[in-house]
Amino acid sequence: MTTSPAGEQLVRVHNLGVSIDGFATGEGQSRETPFGHAGQRLTEWFFDTAWAHEMWGSGPGGSRGVDNALTESAFRGVGAEIMGRNKFGYQRGPWEDESWRGWWGEEPPFHTPVYVLTHYPRPSLEMEGGTVFHFRDASPQDVLAEAKKAANGLDVRIGGGPTVVRDFLAADLVDHLHVVIVPIVLGRGVRLWDSLEGLEQRFTVETASSPKGVSHMIFSRRTS
Repeated sequence: MTTSPAGEQLVRVHNLGVSIDGFATGEGQSRETPFGHAGQRLTEWFFDTAWAHEMWGSGPGGSRGVDNALTESAFRGVGAEIMGRNKFGYQRGPWEDESWRGWWGEEPPFHTPVYVLTHYPRPSLEMEGGTVFHFRDASPQDVLAEAKKAANGLDVRIGGGPTVVRDFLAADLVDHLHVVIVPIVLGRGVRLWDSLEGLEQRFTVETASSPKGVSHMIFSRRTS
């Protein structure tokens, strides 16, 4: 579990599934396939946790070990989220269909302001449960400053996809990174680690294995 020192807002990434060949999403995203040809293979471990069963209404059950503990921690102490356009939806270029309101239905699981990075801004969307999507054409530094202000002292979560996470890592703006190595080979899609050589020098790294066969890698920013 991640906790912020008194008065400090952390920038956090959680539950980011990555194949053993480095892809965090597949090729060919569409309305029916949010992760492209990867399908649900990068997220099966997540949806089989007790927390996900409760959150998504799939009934009792689910694992209560390390997978569940780390899944739950992603939603504690977060006051705002930043995500890329392709996490919000499947469209490219100018918005042809502004009726699209995300993958999550009318009450998304965020319950905070969410800043969607896009070159094609559109009016904000106020959803049920406190989620408000704001669409920004901005640098990582600028949108993070806005998100931190909106978070009102709580942390900011970088929700993905991999391009956005990579951009924030490249700009040295991430304090906590939780990557889940999933034992599949995707072969194509969007890679996480490109152009991040030497990343480990900025972080201490811990690893925990799961009975589901995934490995949790926790990168925490070095303080000295």
